[in-house]
Amino acid sequence: MNKWVAIVKNLYLKEKLSGVEVANRLNLNRRYVYRIMEKGGIKRRDSAVSNNIRFLKKRSTFKIRKKLSGNNKSLRDCGVMIYWAEGWKDRRKLMLDFANSDPIMIKVYLRFLRNICGVDEGKLRVYLYCYSNQNINKLKKFWSDITKIPLKQFTKPYIRKDFREDKIDKMLYGLIHVRYADKKLYGQILKWHEKIVKKWAVGGVVKHSTL
Repeated sequence: MNKWVAIVKNLYLKEKLSGVEVANRLNLNRRYVYRIMEKGGIKRRDSAVSNNIRFLKKRSTFKIRKKLSGNNKSLRDCGVMIYWAEGWKDRRKLMLDFANSDPIMIKVYLRFLRNICGVDEGKLRVYLYCYSNQNINKLKKFWSDITKIPLKQFTKPYIRKDFREDKIDKMLYGLIHVRYADKKLYGQILKWHEKIVKKWAVGGVVKHSTL
């Protein structure tokens, strides 16, 4: 068993493999690997650490543009800040969720996701919020044309039945949430945001409890 201790230690601690992955790599029984770890004084990770390692190893669904021109740097900063203003900000949420009723704002945000973040088009989702006396199909077609996201990627809309008639003109086209499920991308946007705030906020970095 002694000959395996150094090998298992390297795979488990340096390569960050799980016990099962170590066993598979060495073609050993999993229980035997854990006995080797116990004998060699190799402390097993707790679930939180294991989950974090799995998260970091998970393949990203996006590809950040590395070299940015002046215009693309401006687009990146603009996208980050409008997400800060209008996006869902919660570390527990596993997706980006940007809501707005302004078609121009939506276009700018999506240009940021596509040109800077390199998102997977197939993972974009649109959630429509509208009133019951509006034409749902026309609204979905309108937003599909604006976003260039196919209707099959629109989720079931929220149709509000309790509303005031005099408020409808404030959302002629309803409101949409543009969603993208990738916690890593949220983390990247958070890093960009903190860098911008550090540069421009008076008195240094501003801390936010929900961001």
